[in-house]
Amino acid sequence: MSAKSFQIAGQIAGEQGATAPLVILPGLMCDSRMFADTLAAFPGSRVVDGFYDGADRIEAMADRALAHMPACCSLLGHSMGARVALEVLRKAPDRVERLALVDTGVHSVKPGEQEGRYRLRDLGRAQGMAALVGEWLPPMMAADSLRDEALMDRLYAMAVAAGLSTFEAQIDALLHRPSVDALLPTIACPTFAIVGQEDRWSPVAQHDAIAAAIPGARLRVVPGAGHMMPAEAPQAFNEIVQEWLDQPLPGNGVNFAYQVEGEV
Repeated sequence: MSAKSFQIAGQIAGEQGATAPLVILPGLMCDSRMFADTLAAFPGSRVVDGFYDGADRIEAMADRALAHMPACCSLLGHSMGARVALEVLRKAPDRVERLALVDTGVHSVKPGEQEGRYRLRDLGRAQGMAALVGEWLPPMMAADSLRDEALMDRLYAMAVAAGLSTFEAQIDALLHRPSVDALLPTIACPTFAIVGQEDRWSPVAQHDAIAAAIPGARLRVVPGAGHMMPAEAPQAFNEIVQEWLDQPLPGNGVNFAYQVEGEV
């Protein structure tokens, strides 16, 4: 895997005090364009860009993220990226100082989920990425965000640029996602579950359940935002990110709690 094909968006511009650098793992068909305001607000933050270099399993995505992360970081995952973040934590808990799970879920594949994802895949195969994204993106947005033409154009261009092969690889990864049921109760680092109040794909109730499953985790809800909340309501999102980064660390500051025999 070349550095060119799997690049890091953002540059390390300085220390964030004593806090480990912020690393962001994007979701389905997303890249650093989703997090432009967050990258600007937090010098030294970075997004793992490159659509996970075409990986088609969450475990492989986590390996690619680990290859481009610093020795220890504040890890934030959005949507599918939160599932990747959990896999990173499973594989290398000592490299995650704190964890944020944003607009996501921890459940297994639901009835009808495969059919819905394959319907979009088949639309893309028949009519191209413009048609696929044109159907996929609007339900991800809050009502007010749909009227923001500049925002919609930016996110539409981002998702179209991902390409059909990326979409197919990533939905395959999501349909074969590993269970995290045994992992969640063992997480010992400061953890936030953050969600847009109008997120219909990953609703607030899912994040309430995530926060309940992880010891000490906190739930934060952003009004007027949907599934693309980091881009829809960047100021509110960044305020919560700052709150999360300011959380004190337990013990020695790293998450060594995860030890479950037989889990792979």
